Amino acid sequence: MTAPNRNALWAGALVDELVAAGVDAVVVSPGSRSTPLTMAAARRDDLHVFSQLDERSAAYFALGRARRTGSVTPLICTSGTAAANYHPAVMEASNARVPVLALTADRPPELRDSGANQTADQEKLYGDAVRFYKDLPEPAPNDRALRSLRTTVSRAVAAAEGADPGPVHLNVPFKKPLEPTPIQDDVPEGLDPVAEAGRDAPYVDVTPGSPEPGDDELRALANELATVDRGLIVAGPADPPGLDAESVTALSHATGFPILADPLSGVRYGGHTRVAPVIGAYDAYLSSAVAGGSESSTEWTDPEVVIRLGASPTSKNLRKYLAGTGADQYQVDPAGRWREAEFAATDLVVAEPSRLCARLSRLGGGGGGDPDWRAQWEEADGVARAVHGREGDGSGDAPTADEPAGFHEGDAIRAVAGALPDPATLFVSNSMPVRDLDRFVGPTTTSVTALGNRGVSGIDGIVSSALGAGSATTDGLTLVVGDLALYHDTNGLLAIDRCDVDATVVLINNDGGGIFHALPIESFEPEFTESFKTPHGIEFEPVADLHGLEYARVDARPEAVADPAETAAELESACERAREADGSHLIEVRTDAESSHRTRERLAAAVEDAVHGGGSD
Repeated sequence: MTAPNRNALWAGALVDELVAAGVDAVVVSPGSRSTPLTMAAARRDDLHVFSQLDERSAAYFALGRARRTGSVTPLICTSGTAAANYHPAVMEASNARVPVLALTADRPPELRDSGANQTADQEKLYGDAVRFYKDLPEPAPNDRALRSLRTTVSRAVAAAEGADPGPVHLNVPFKKPLEPTPIQDDVPEGLDPVAEAGRDAPYVDVTPGSPEPGDDELRALANELATVDRGLIVAGPADPPGLDAESVTALSHATGFPILADPLSGVRYGGHTRVAPVIGAYDAYLSSAVAGGSESSTEWTDPEVVIRLGASPTSKNLRKYLAGTGADQYQVDPAGRWREAEFAATDLVVAEPSRLCARLSRLGGGGGGDPDWRAQWEEADGVARAVHGREGDGSGDAPTADEPAGFHEGDAIRAVAGALPDPATLFVSNSMPVRDLDRFVGPTTTSVTALGNRGVSGIDGIVSSALGAGSATTDGLTLVVGDLALYHDTNGLLAIDRCDVDATVVLINNDGGGIFHALPIESFEPEFTESFKTPHGIEFEPVADLHGLEYARVDARPEAVADPAETAAELESACERAREADGSHLIEVRTDAESSHRTRERLAAAVEDAVHGGGSD
């Protein structure tokens, strides 16, 4: 059936190509200029339309969904500041390699630079952050224009999901009328059926691929690894859709190298940890002082070779340690980009990491590495877990520093992790939650997909990103978020009802910017309190009431905690009750940022002392 007008024809062809390319969901925000796109999407039975009132939350919701699926999630918005509100999420998507397609409606070209209402310069609005950009022509009801449009959409989706995935931007101008009202002779009879209705498959079927070493280069690398006794596999935060844990495990078995797995790598959690030497507590016992065998750690040996997969690790201690070892370091990246800010890597291997691991493992690893080397890491990890859990080994008390006891925020995330269902999606906020997850929640056989926004590591859009991820899976969704991050994105909670996403939101409320206690600025008052920690005194129970969330509170401040184990059990029980009940829940954990940080410092000293015998200088 012929479209009622050229705008409807144009928008319908665009949305047709999105669906043909495999898109199954789109996130829209209300606005007039985007009416043709919104109507075209809403009338597709094979497209799930998520409606978000706020464009910033919408963009982060799409980012979270695309991060969870690894497939592009388009966004539709009107012109002007609506498009500008996508920018923070576009920056995150670019650095984190998340496929997002921004479809920004625009005024027609003749209204640009004219003072026309709600008209802004949207040309290349996101700069170099996007992988592909095009300012589409005005809708034209002719065969060549429609073929060009369909080709452009196919190319945009392919660019978003390519070897270097990330955001793409199509700017889409429309003249009025914007609604699908019939206009006599606006769409001529006799358009080419393929141009008008598309093909059975995508108009341009893009065959994806990624570079990888040739057989000779691969064998040379395998032969070098075979001569090494002490090697490491470092799995950093993974690009969507994630590292294949089985391939990484296979390489570990072939080489004998232990795996230092970031919590966002997709390798730290899952059934493979039963058989793979996955190390998770390294942040607690590595420092630059350890590298090279310092006087305080004369029995600690360093790697000869490091294979680095994924983005830069969350752990600063690990990054600094690797920089100080002098080992040959192979940075593996499918796009050939540099993702190692210490500039200590010696080799850049342009290859898809999981496929490279699988190919190397099939070539064999030679001697299987030094068992004492693996034992060093496994024993250190066990000691760190004992200290963090205040657990003994049957021969006495666990190693501790002076007064290490006391519930802290790391205990909170350990309790949350202990209550996760199997399988689970866990989304963690910047700044402290992801660091506490890294240090205090070690490998487990539970199937946990741990996600976070570590591209540019902002605290904006965390709630929306988590709910977007939850919309793409039937796994139970748990979000651990700080008070400032929740405040930043409280309007994102609308998606719980509007987008039908259930979540358990665990709020770590330390009344301000707790991470700043870890920086030297802490000693400068009153500027520290007034401009960095910024206590706010916000009550969050009304936020739960506003959005229809069941609310619970666990008071974990020092004056309220008699027994840290009891407080942890109380939080774990609250999470389990939320998981078993219907609907969404907000569990507020009241903590004290300074007390938590001092406890982290005491535990760090205890681990250093127990692992390295005397601690670092």
